[in-house]
Amino acid sequence: MVEITIDGLKIEAEEGSMVIQAAHEAGLYIPHFCYHKKLSIAANCRMCLVEVEKAPKALPACATPVTNGMVVYTRSPKAIDAQRAVMEFLLINHPLDCPVCDQGGECQLQDLAMGYGESASRYKEPKRVVFHKPMGPLISAEQMQRCIHCTRCIRVGEEIGGILEIGLLNRGEFAEITTFVGEAVESELSGNMIDVCPVGALLSKPFMMGARTWELARRRSISPHDSVGANLVVQTKMDRVLRVVPFENEPVNECWISDKDRFSYAGLYGDDRLQHPMVRGCDGQWHEASWQDALQSVVAGLRQVHDDGAGAQIGALATDTATLEELALLARLTRALGSGNIDFRLRGPGSALDAVRSGAPWLGMPIAELNELDRVLVVGSFLRKDHPLMAQRLRQAAKKGMQLTLVDAVAVDPLVPVAARITVKPSGWVQALAEIAVALAGQRQQPVPAGLEGVAPGEGAKAIAHSLASGENVAVFMGNGAVADDQVAQLAANAQAIAQLSGGRFGFLTPGGNTVGGYLAGAVPQDGGLDARAMLGGEPLKAYLVLHAEPRMDSDLGERAVRALQGSAMAVALTSHRSAAEDWADVMLPIAPFTETSGSFVNAEGRVQSFKGVAAPVGDTRPAWKVLRVLANLLELEGFDDDTSESVRDSVMQGGIDGRLSNEIGLAAAPGSAGAGLERVAEVPIYRTDALVRRSQPLQEHVNSAPPQAWANAATLQALGLVPGDAVRVSSDHGQIQLPVALDDAVADQALRIAAAFEHTAALGQGPGAIRLERC
Repeated sequence: MVEITIDGLKIEAEEGSMVIQAAHEAGLYIPHFCYHKKLSIAANCRMCLVEVEKAPKALPACATPVTNGMVVYTRSPKAIDAQRAVMEFLLINHPLDCPVCDQGGECQLQDLAMGYGESASRYKEPKRVVFHKPMGPLISAEQMQRCIHCTRCIRVGEEIGGILEIGLLNRGEFAEITTFVGEAVESELSGNMIDVCPVGALLSKPFMMGARTWELARRRSISPHDSVGANLVVQTKMDRVLRVVPFENEPVNECWISDKDRFSYAGLYGDDRLQHPMVRGCDGQWHEASWQDALQSVVAGLRQVHDDGAGAQIGALATDTATLEELALLARLTRALGSGNIDFRLRGPGSALDAVRSGAPWLGMPIAELNELDRVLVVGSFLRKDHPLMAQRLRQAAKKGMQLTLVDAVAVDPLVPVAARITVKPSGWVQALAEIAVALAGQRQQPVPAGLEGVAPGEGAKAIAHSLASGENVAVFMGNGAVADDQVAQLAANAQAIAQLSGGRFGFLTPGGNTVGGYLAGAVPQDGGLDARAMLGGEPLKAYLVLHAEPRMDSDLGERAVRALQGSAMAVALTSHRSAAEDWADVMLPIAPFTETSGSFVNAEGRVQSFKGVAAPVGDTRPAWKVLRVLANLLELEGFDDDTSESVRDSVMQGGIDGRLSNEIGLAAAPGSAGAGLERVAEVPIYRTDALVRRSQPLQEHVNSAPPQAWANAATLQALGLVPGDAVRVSSDHGQIQLPVALDDAVADQALRIAAAFEHTAALGQGPGAIRLERC
């Protein structure tokens, strides 16, 4: 630490830090534009010029390191004159359009111009004109003449998003920010460029001209869309959500959010929104009903099934975007009706993992500690798309020397340097992990795990083992693809063995905003109950309760799941969207999305985050936890006296949760063998993960929501006698579809990358597995 004096105040600052950082730590504000605490130093706006004793001229506070005994003046005449001169220079070409600029009221340039600008400009020459830039459906760059070249947006893309998609062209007054060759910005973290822009150059395209900033009410919430549980500020006008921005929470999402968290709100108020209870009549047509009539219809159906002694023929399905309270009450209701059939995991063989786990799977560490890891192995994940904020933390760790290794089926670029990887079709993952474990045992001079004595590691396994063996802070993570795989139990066992051999930690990245909460709430089958795949894949049950789910898109079984629901005597959908259920449900109950209800999500690290509703309910929408409680009361079931969501949460959290989180797998490591035929890699695209995201028009216009194709590498296409563009018929045990073939050499041999969660792929199923291919 060094001692410096700023404006007469003596403070201690970390050696090597900059003057502006020391000032901010002491609570002293220095005006700036290009400086951002999470980005590298650019020092190109010069607004932070300060006077440093014994320096001949003003120096930029953001690029001047502190030294012992330094004396700094931020408000001296010399510093003020320098800052005023910079402000005049910045305003020379800036348009005077504050009254029509969307940034008005929250514009950093506008604020600082009030303190450091003049009432009139001495510049009389014509101002420059900069043409608008195409940046895709999320970012508007229509007014780039407002840009002051702070380069924050460039640094966010390169340093946080990991990809240089925009840059600075030309010099002097001809300089301008632009995309490369007119391409759209495709980063999953691109919306953060809007947040850091200090002027109105980059704006939110869905929000543009929607409201003035001073008209907006600001309320905190939590994102349901991935396992980080990003903290949000939801901005509303007249009780309708108009914009979502990040709320800074350093241990969780820092000051960033993904575009999925930011723009999913655009799906809240579509024509598809279910606003009133609906009951299917004897004529097969939908009829609007009162809440009382709709609930009585549900009660009558469930009571008949229960009274017929077929309580075990009731099944409950949910998703990992449901709140802790909703899942807890759904589980309580299902079991009170005599059924153990409940599952919130619609993707993957939930019972296979249940058979070997000892607690609720979780990350295995605080999210913030991802930044401190030095060796990481991720199994079966499209890392940057499945977990954009976790990938961002690993990106920062890589700058400090972290080595990332991967076992996957598609060698996509995670935008993090990859030290080694094994890319094989999913059925080969178990063997790949077994080889890594054997190689690692050799590297560490430890005994080979029992059952793996005959395994001979390949070069890829040796490279990954060498990386893991050289680390001191090691982690092995199971990705979404691994958890959804039929061999999840053995994959977890082998991954656990690798973590133990490396002296590291083992964890699950977890797919949804409340995956950990689903386990804690007991929304999984117990005492012989059926998991989601068994409930929907066999003989239809007599009654189903479906919460927040869109089975055609969310279930591995796709269209087959819908047929099972149609074959039941009573199917009840608690949903926010009519199209999610109208072709299979008998009753549709309009329930609130996360913006219109109170509740809690438990993120991957086991952090419980509660929130309140931020907007008025649409139509007759009701919070799902209240609907489930009232339904239980009408069924005259005991134990449903909770008056608040907090009461439900506290009942689940009773005794704490630390002892209930466990990644210990009760299965020994074992070798595997890859299947003989073609296999599907069922990627769930980032903007197709849940019902709300799928209804956000801006996200559906994004390149990441492009229609599915059958992607394969050149060797696979050659072996099949196909060329890119050929139409093929793809078949599975569930059904068949037609798709065009496309070339992607990142895909493993004998594998086809076919996106899930699309209407077109529902007949094929939405999960991985063996497939057959023939030319149309």
